[in-house]
Amino acid sequence: MGTGRELGLQLRSWIESGDLDPDQGQSLANRLIDALGAEESLRGPVRDLASQPLMRQLLQRRGGHSTMTIEALSAHLARTYTPTVLAELHDLIEAATGITPPSAPPPPFTAKPEPEAPASQPRDRRPAAATGRTIRAAVFGPGLGTDLQALGTGAALAASFSLVLAWATGEVDQALFDGWRWSGGVVLTLTLALAQALTLGPLRRLRRHGLLDENSSGDPRRAWRWLTAPWIHGRHGEGLVNVLMLLVLLGPSPLSLADVVLRYGLMSLATMALAALLARRLGVGERQWSGAAGPIAGLISLAAILSLLRWQELGFRVGAESIPAWVLLVVYGALQLGWQLPRTDDRDISRPIERLWCSTWWWGTLLGIGWGFLTWGIELTEAALKSRPGG
Repeated sequence: MGTGRELGLQLRSWIESGDLDPDQGQSLANRLIDALGAEESLRGPVRDLASQPLMRQLLQRRGGHSTMTIEALSAHLARTYTPTVLAELHDLIEAATGITPPSAPPPPFTAKPEPEAPASQPRDRRPAAATGRTIRAAVFGPGLGTDLQALGTGAALAASFSLVLAWATGEVDQALFDGWRWSGGVVLTLTLALAQALTLGPLRRLRRHGLLDENSSGDPRRAWRWLTAPWIHGRHGEGLVNVLMLLVLLGPSPLSLADVVLRYGLMSLATMALAALLARRLGVGERQWSGAAGPIAGLISLAAILSLLRWQELGFRVGAESIPAWVLLVVYGALQLGWQLPRTDDRDISRPIERLWCSTWWWGTLLGIGWGFLTWGIELTEAALKSRPGG
C-alpha cells in the first residue's frame, strides 16, 4: 500500500469518526503532515492539497458537482506536480473520498519533456497563460456558492456592526467632538493609532487572535474577527504608515464622524470579503487580513483615476502643500507590494500573483478605480442632460 493511499484511508477515518472537520484547511494540513512522519518528499504537495477549497468540497460531499470538482482539482495538480507525486496525491484523494480522479493526459510525443522538479516542491515557474487559466478556473469553478455561503455569517455580522457603529459614533460626535471642532477623519485616525498602541501592551493577544485569516473567515464561531480585523494591524510598520496616510487623506475632510466610520467599515468589509473569497478559491491558506489598507487604497485610486479622466490634478493638502494623488498611488503601492508579494511563512507555497489577488490593498485599488469610472460616467450623464434644450 502506497503512502498516498495510507494517508487517504487515515483521513477518511478521521472524518467519519468526527475527529476532524474537513473545512478547517490548516488543521487538515497539520494532521496529514503529522501522519507523514519522516516522509519528507510529500510534505509540500500534501500541504498544498489540504489547502485547496476543491479538496475540502470533495471531503464534505458538498453539492452535486463531484465530477466537475474532481476534474478541476486534478487539472490543477497535474499542472503543478510531477507524475510520480501526482499519482500519490490521486491515491490519497481516491482513498479519502471514494472518487477516482481522472488520469492526466500524456504529453504529445513531439513535445520536449520538462526536467522533473524535486518531489517535495511544486514547480514554481509556470507559463503565464497557465497561471491565468489556473486563477480563472479557481475563481469561477464549482463550489463558488458554497464559499460565498461560508463567508456569509462574518460578512453579514460586519455589515450590521458597521451600521450600529456609525450610529453610535454619530451620537458621540454630537456630544463631544463637535465642541472640539475635530473632523471625523482626525478622530478615526486617532482611534486607529490608539488601537495599535494598545496592541503593544494590554491588548497584545488581540493582535495575534483578532486578525482574519482563511480558516476563521468561514468559521461562525470566530466571526467576531471580521469586526476586529479592520481596527488593528498585524505589522506595526504598516500600522504607522496607514495612520499617517489616513491623516493626509481624511484630516481635512468635511465628512461627519458617522459618515467616515460607515464608509471605512463598509470598504474594509468589501475588500476583506473579496480577499478571503479569493484565498479560499485559490487555496492560499497562509494569509491574514487586517488594518486600513483597503480603504486607503480605495481613496487614493479614486482620486488618481478621476485626475486622469478629468485631466486635472487632484491631490491631498498637507499644510500649505498639496500632494498629487498619483504620487501617493505610486508610493503607497510600492510599500504594499513590498509587504504583499514576499512569502510570510515557510509553509506558503502560493505564487506572488495569487498573494496579490488575496490582499485587501489590491481589491481596494480595483474598487476605487471602479468607483472613479462610475463617478465620471454620472458626471458625463448629468452634463449631457443639462446641455439639452430645456434641461
